[in-house]
Amino acid sequence: MTDTQSLPPEYVGLDLLATMVIVVGADGECLFANTAFENIMRLSRRAVQKALLPEWFDDAQRLIDTLSGVAANQYSSSRFDAVLRRGAWAHEDGLPVHVIVSQMDAGVDGAPRVLVELIEIAQLARQDRDERNHDQVQATKELTRNLAHEIKNPLGGIRGAAQLLALELQEGSPELTEYTQVIVHEVDRLQSLVDRLLAPHRKAHVVGDVNIHEICERVRALVLIEHPRGLVIQRDYDTSLPDFRGDREQLIQMVLNIVQNAAQVLGPRIAAGDAQIVLRTRVARQVTVGKQRWRLALELHIEDNGPGVPAEIRDRIFFPLVSGREGGSGLGLTLAQTIAQQHQGMIDCESEPGLTNFRITLPLP
Repeated sequence: MTDTQSLPPEYVGLDLLATMVIVVGADGECLFANTAFENIMRLSRRAVQKALLPEWFDDAQRLIDTLSGVAANQYSSSRFDAVLRRGAWAHEDGLPVHVIVSQMDAGVDGAPRVLVELIEIAQLARQDRDERNHDQVQATKELTRNLAHEIKNPLGGIRGAAQLLALELQEGSPELTEYTQVIVHEVDRLQSLVDRLLAPHRKAHVVGDVNIHEICERVRALVLIEHPRGLVIQRDYDTSLPDFRGDREQLIQMVLNIVQNAAQVLGPRIAAGDAQIVLRTRVARQVTVGKQRWRLALELHIEDNGPGVPAEIRDRIFFPLVSGREGGSGLGLTLAQTIAQQHQGMIDCESEPGLTNFRITLPLP
């Protein structure tokens, strides 16, 4: 990692960016590369400096022509899509990137310099998806809360009227009391559903120091008690992750909802004895969550080898009452997402048959 204290002052800000930034001469020789570029390329700062940037691109000539044009002041900036090769790891697939080439002030020696910014195309797509999901979840949460309140108010009146009617019918028509019991039972069921929708908004936060691995271990123990055979829950923890501030009980509920969902869809594989869930923790740097950037965040990946989320509901799984499982309430993931957002975090999902990955991102202090 680059030592920012040893950098020229004009490069310090560039080193803090999450996107890859390289300063080159007109011939493409690297004068500076920020930490993000070093990490992606798996190269040291010394190995990057003086190297020729076009050599790391599939279409080197296009970058060479663009650098020459910008350096010669033919145009101030240019952008295009390209594929970045990652040095000695030639067996790996190239990394699709969006390239932005811009003019820069000349160096102290008067030689022209060009600023090259590389943005992973997959990262762009993910940011767009995360922003869209965040806006959708916020709108859905507000709608759900308002709708739940509107439903809750008349339920009490319906239940009370049914009970009064039952008292009147006990003497005159006792056989009709069965119908009033059905009304009371269904009202209670709806009341329970509404209470679950409102639960995250009504319960006060109990904030304290939280360790994500303690939460994972608690959830792991609870799920394995329910499924003692046929299910393996593997741990892959980054023990360097620090504690953070949060509501421990709510965070346990958030993780438990996702892991229980995974265990339920793994039913056939549990019966066959080869069901697997992985709890993986990692640190992420320069993360954007809900349009806000955080220097550090933790990522908890909950992976399973089940059939995957049905394609027709993949974009709506965090919406209330949307469930891909027969008999499911469609509230577990909605509540999990609400709890994550109350901790300034986000949950997203990538799924295909044989591998579903729920990623929980929570900012760190």
